[in-house]
Amino acid sequence: MTYRVGVDIGGSFTDFALFDETTKSLKSLKVFSRPDQPGSEILNGIREAGERYGITPDEIAYFTHGTTVGINTVIQRRGLKLALFTTEGFSDVLEIARLKIPDMYNLLSRRPAPLITRDLVWGVPGRLNFDGSERQPLDEEALITALAAAQAEGVDGIVVSFLHAYRNTAHERRAEEIIAAHARDLPVFLSSTTWPIIREYERTITAVIGGYVQPRVSHYLSSLQEALKSVGVAAEPHLTKSNGGIMTAEQGKRECVQMILSGTAAGVIGAAYVAEVAGIDKCMSLDIGGTSADVAIIIDGQPQYGVGEQIGDFQIFIPSVSVASIGEGGGSIAWVDNQNVLRVGPESAGSRPGPACYGRGGTQPTITDAFVVLNLIGHGDLGYNSVTVDRQKAIDAVDTLARKLNRSVEQTAEAIIDIAVSGMYTDVSALVSRFGIDPREFSLLAFGGAGPMNACHLAREIHSREVVVPPTPGVLSALGGLIADLKNDFIKTIYSDLSAEAVPLVREAFAELRTAAEQWLFVDQGYQGEPLFTYSAEMRYRGQSFEIDTVFDPSVLTGETDVARQLADTFHAEHARVYGHSDPAAAVQIISLRLIVVGTVEKPEMPRFPFVSAVAEPERQVEVYLGGAWITADIYQRANLKSGHSLKGPAIVTQSDTTTVLLPGFSAVIDEFANIRIFEEAEA
Repeated sequence: MTYRVGVDIGGSFTDFALFDETTKSLKSLKVFSRPDQPGSEILNGIREAGERYGITPDEIAYFTHGTTVGINTVIQRRGLKLALFTTEGFSDVLEIARLKIPDMYNLLSRRPAPLITRDLVWGVPGRLNFDGSERQPLDEEALITALAAAQAEGVDGIVVSFLHAYRNTAHERRAEEIIAAHARDLPVFLSSTTWPIIREYERTITAVIGGYVQPRVSHYLSSLQEALKSVGVAAEPHLTKSNGGIMTAEQGKRECVQMILSGTAAGVIGAAYVAEVAGIDKCMSLDIGGTSADVAIIIDGQPQYGVGEQIGDFQIFIPSVSVASIGEGGGSIAWVDNQNVLRVGPESAGSRPGPACYGRGGTQPTITDAFVVLNLIGHGDLGYNSVTVDRQKAIDAVDTLARKLNRSVEQTAEAIIDIAVSGMYTDVSALVSRFGIDPREFSLLAFGGAGPMNACHLAREIHSREVVVPPTPGVLSALGGLIADLKNDFIKTIYSDLSAEAVPLVREAFAELRTAAEQWLFVDQGYQGEPLFTYSAEMRYRGQSFEIDTVFDPSVLTGETDVARQLADTFHAEHARVYGHSDPAAAVQIISLRLIVVGTVEKPEMPRFPFVSAVAEPERQVEVYLGGAWITADIYQRANLKSGHSLKGPAIVTQSDTTTVLLPGFSAVIDEFANIRIFEEAEA
């Protein structure tokens, strides 16, 4: 018997999804996260899996892991002290960025301080033209002088980002050779190898973030590999990537920039799988953990992708699942400001000490404590018996705010939840506008430890068509990592008018990308199946500032017909889809070519149950505080709800990994895949 294990480390809990490759069954598990000892929670979980399910380490044949080490390093600014070598005259690239202020409505708003301060940036003479030809040779003596100055400042590594390196890597490669000859132990990070995209700032900041997090990520992964081996797990760990795929830990050490959004992407992949199986065509995933709430758009079972996702104070321009952080998590702390106004977040109680109700030393009131005060949580096993809810501790914590606000404890708790949901509503509204969608047409798929308990509150505000709670919502991110495919992106910038003369260049570039993709999949990753390739080109009308990534049929490249015209027609159609109009008579430019390679992995089969309509019988009833009054709510055990069962709110559904709250005015039915489908009842 062998198992595939997926792990997701969150701010409060670490989640495990354990797939039995023989029986095709799925088990789950939660243990407390250990930010003070990163990685130890994984070993604790493996031991717990043995005690609970009898799974031994030698039975783990596949191990995949989503981590937040990279993104936390950027957010906390605990990375390397780096120097940056740029082309002379472009030393202010990080300071200037894109000339945007963070808040356009605040004239005093300021851009964050760059990860590399201006005194650690050196411009080096030497210049390439836009087509990659050399205008001025690299000044090697000046480079050596800059290196000596950087060393005198005690830098831990050097990022090299020269103008137009995406077209010609010669100057950056030569700089790397010179630095290695004079400072062998000093790490060097080239923009042309990190992610060779056009636009200087975007390429530079991506390389800077990659270099900034590399040592911590590499050390973490090495420690993880050693720890797994020490307990008898022979499988080489894989890591979830920002683009929704996976890669080996060894590749992660070299290309850590590709796993910056590792943890958040895994949750979206899991949600997309649930949506696809359940036949949900339009879906918004709502992932609420201990520290944050994240939302993504999923259409026809496919997450939406993009570049320029926010990493702390900065954007990173690698392909990634498009995820927006929209609010607070279950551990977010409520507080009263100097004007005696109630606030929620952004500080979180995390895993240690955690919410006050966990009894682990926390005394500050959190969103979770507010739900406990309202008696909505604590009616069943929580966190696989790792948590015992102490309602009195939650009341005491919230009471500290209630006294300041001159309100009752229950009123204060309900206000905490209302404020948290209000913040989520504001941010979801911005996301809805960004994607141009109508939330009334979308299901809200709630997961994470706190997602199902908040989902009805948010759904009522945004008027989503339904709330969907999967069978194991608390560990869906871990499941997402387990089912993620091997996936990598390859890019080459050609910057050319789309004409017959450009076609040979396009064909040659794609041939190079395909060779690199096959090397990565079959040799580096050891994949033995049939690969899937996606061909696309970033194109625009001449005179436009930004491109549209346009997917096309690769058979176009080998056909006898007008290749340039077919590519242009595909672009016109995509432009019309995105913007509502196109101009077939306008000249088209092709900027970059992209190739995505995918090696699929086996997915667990979601069981399908016979649907028998019946009203579910509650286990018991409790008094809860909702809408400013104490009312009676039904309690259900998730394990006792069968396909076809229906129930009405107010109700609470308990299970080991989360609690689902149905507000008054909501009803639910269990579908054939054991998902809870929750609908707001129409007013009479």
